[in-house]
Amino acid sequence: MGFYAERIVPRIVDAACGVRTTRPLRRRVCAGLAGEVVEVGFGSGHNVPFYPPGVTGVAAIEPSDLGWRLAADHVRASRVPVRRAGSDGRALPFEDGTFDAALSTWTLCTIPDPLVVLREVRRVLKPGGALHFVEHGLAPEQDRRVRHWQYRIEPLHKRLSGGCHLTRPVVGLLTAAGFTVTELDVFYQEGAPKPFAADSLGVALSPGPGGRRLSR
Repeated sequence: MGFYAERIVPRIVDAACGVRTTRPLRRRVCAGLAGEVVEVGFGSGHNVPFYPPGVTGVAAIEPSDLGWRLAADHVRASRVPVRRAGSDGRALPFEDGTFDAALSTWTLCTIPDPLVVLREVRRVLKPGGALHFVEHGLAPEQDRRVRHWQYRIEPLHKRLSGGCHLTRPVVGLLTAAGFTVTELDVFYQEGAPKPFAADSLGVALSPGPGGRRLSR
């Protein structure tokens, strides 16, 4: 990683993900979380104020040292114990079935191997455990003009934003990883141009007892 990726991109992400319009979405996606939670792409901790009372602990997965330092105030103020437990979502340092729930907010767009990461998240969830997600990605199929601009803008956008993709199919990735999406809201985020703001918010479940498990 170069200077731009290490020192500049985390600050851009911190500012972009900390805007006021994301707060209601963070509150929505965190609602219903309980028990021990693994948060993939913890960033600078903008979800921390929205963890509900049922959460007993959070294992934060964050690759950026600067991002973790920017999260310091949120972590110190948290009533929920938060620990940085890893830096690579492709190889989570936990046993199978460790967590009650998982959380991912605007993360799948940037990580190099989203399907690998989602399979790892599924592995460390208990049977029937829930992944709460809000992600931006490919616009709905009927919005062909928005999709056209997403594909045109994406190459430059990736270079400027640390690898952030605009065209990843969020629900398709979740189902390909073996999750069952049980709640889903697809919309354009307020205050942002549509090519950058096609959001999917919902809950996806890992298989319950007796369900098929994926190998690592």
